Amino acid sequence: MTSPAPTKRPTLSSAWRDAKELVRAHRARLLVGLVLMLVNRAAGFVLPLSPKFVIDDAIGRHQPELLPLIAAAVAGATLVQALTSFALSQLLGVAAQRAITEMRKKVMAHVTRMPVRFFDSTQTGVLISRVMSDAEGVRNLVGTGLVQLASSLVTAVVALVWLLAINWQLTLINLVFLGIFGGAMAYAFRTLRPLFRERGKINAEVTGRLAETLGGVRVVKAYTAERREQLVFARGAHRLFRNVAQTMTGVSAIGAVSGVIAGVVGVVMIVVGGPAIIAGRMTLGEFGMYLALTGTLAAPLIQLASIGTQISEAFAGLDRINEILGMDTENTGDARRATLRDLRGDITFEDVSFEYDAGQPVLRRVSFAAPAGATTALVGSSGSGKSTLISLVMAFNHPKSGRVLVDGRDLEGLKLRDYRGRLGVVLQDNFLFDGTVAENIAFSRPHATPEEIRAVSRIAHCDEFVERFPQGYDTVVGERGIKLSGGQRQRIAIARAILADPRILILDEATSSLDSESEAMIQDGLRALRRGRTTFVIAHRLSTIRSADQILVLEGGEIVERGTHE
Repeated sequence: MTSPAPTKRPTLSSAWRDAKELVRAHRARLLVGLVLMLVNRAAGFVLPLSPKFVIDDAIGRHQPELLPLIAAAVAGATLVQALTSFALSQLLGVAAQRAITEMRKKVMAHVTRMPVRFFDSTQTGVLISRVMSDAEGVRNLVGTGLVQLASSLVTAVVALVWLLAINWQLTLINLVFLGIFGGAMAYAFRTLRPLFRERGKINAEVTGRLAETLGGVRVVKAYTAERREQLVFARGAHRLFRNVAQTMTGVSAIGAVSGVIAGVVGVVMIVVGGPAIIAGRMTLGEFGMYLALTGTLAAPLIQLASIGTQISEAFAGLDRINEILGMDTENTGDARRATLRDLRGDITFEDVSFEYDAGQPVLRRVSFAAPAGATTALVGSSGSGKSTLISLVMAFNHPKSGRVLVDGRDLEGLKLRDYRGRLGVVLQDNFLFDGTVAENIAFSRPHATPEEIRAVSRIAHCDEFVERFPQGYDTVVGERGIKLSGGQRQRIAIARAILADPRILILDEATSSLDSESEAMIQDGLRALRRGRTTFVIAHRLSTIRSADQILVLEGGEIVERGTHE
């Protein structure tokens, strides 16, 4: 089985399609937000219009009674702007957070359905970045970003029409410079988008390596590798810094161009507008209104720089998310697979071969039968293919050739969830979650009662150490169960498997972390667990495999010997 690959290469068009789907899903809130934003921008026109009435009418024509009315209009418009701004933050802020949450759930659900091989070749930190960080950019599509973009364009058009009506010659000159600004922004966004995409990739790599360093801190310290890990992190951090510096340079350049254009427009207004006032073609109030409206036109255009950067970042995040969502999951074809309603547990390997890398077989034409309720022990030197064979039983990998049959049916044709729901697993390196002892035992059956948890704990001899803890079964075991010894972790894993009540049981060096006394104590529990279940055991200790119904000896990926212990 080859490692998963994207079924399609993420492109701007695919990101845009996803963006449209997001907008469509939240269109009601966005529409209300757009209306509120337009009301907000309409109220924003009151202040730019007020200079004409104050200067030309109230002062120039000696009509002081207009001043309270103008002041009231400005105050009312300011209040409307404040209220609509607050409503927007609440309405669109909630919509953005909901969209981010839904996107994270979607990506996480997809990632958890990926084949095990995918996780073997992908850093955990990279996946965490995809799920948590890349989804953040969605806020700029369904939050205020897109609405601000639309309303800014409407505001700019209205202001432009008004300016043309006041003085079309002056406005056309200003439009030339504003057009230059627009072209510069379009070029900048095309340049910035790849940088934002690369930033997400670098950030994921740095986060992934940091997670590995912290997770393996005991190994790092044991080999005095702190300095090496610091250098690795420093190199990644500097790559991230250089990327951020480049994007900051681009954004700063846009800001600088904005300032220059604003200055040039100011110069034009002085050079052209001043003579127009002197010649009587424009009143002082109209000039003041023109100045304010020019600011109203320029502000949305300048704001586009910030909004455009945010939306570029959002599209880059969608690109990276699409890399994950475009990969086939291990249950992609489940709709066509048969439902598994009952399972006896007959497992048959028919001429099975498997390889991780092309041309390097790990299993070669392996054939055997494991009858329901029987125990099959796998022995052999390291690298002989024992764990690979077990991974095929668990459907973590799939044969390159041959078939794995379950109750006479090809495993490839069964729904994975139905099949794995009948499995119980005790691995050599048992993973415990950072929760309580009870939560870790109940992981295989979340709705188990406290009595059922205690019952399986007694079988696995967990009760002997758990009941000595001050908090008993409510004791938190720490990340990966670090607060427990290897033997204690293994006993909890055995209790977890017993609670699952599986039809097929996998024991991969299940007693390797136990001393002879502890192993002897739980052998009865393991025998009780194996009774009536199809069991696969990988073990080196004679005591573990003595009672097996059949023993398969693997060497070089082939079964070289088989039979009972006797």
